[in-house]
Amino acid sequence: MKTTLRILMGLGALICFVGSMNILIKGAHGYLPDTVPPQLILDNILRFVSGIYFALGFLITWATINVNKTGNLTYFVGLLVIFAGLGRLWSRIDLGSAGAYFDSMMYLELVLGSAIMILKYFSEHKPKP
Repeated sequence: MKTTLRILMGLGALICFVGSMNILIKGAHGYLPDTVPPQLILDNILRFVSGIYFALGFLITWATINVNKTGNLTYFVGLLVIFAGLGRLWSRIDLGSAGAYFDSMMYLELVLGSAIMILKYFSEHKPKP
């Protein structure tokens, strides 16, 4: 069960690293039409938030390696992943779908975060025979 938990948490860290690097490299202009002038404030905020997102990848990696010592931090990692999916859901509700890829990432994040929390719970509360 701990191995599965580590794999799922590792996937969460991978999502943080890959997603944040994509945003850090592209910036806001990478997502806007070429006809739109540079949006300096939007780019600044987007890259700031993606820096935090990148740092979370290191936190999740540390928690993955030390899953036996993390205690309730593992639940927080699961919650982080769930809220990432909820952010995508809010965007989908508010503005519509950004496409099948982003919808699939939303579902993955919601399931992955829930699975991390459930596995952590059952790894600590093993049923007695």
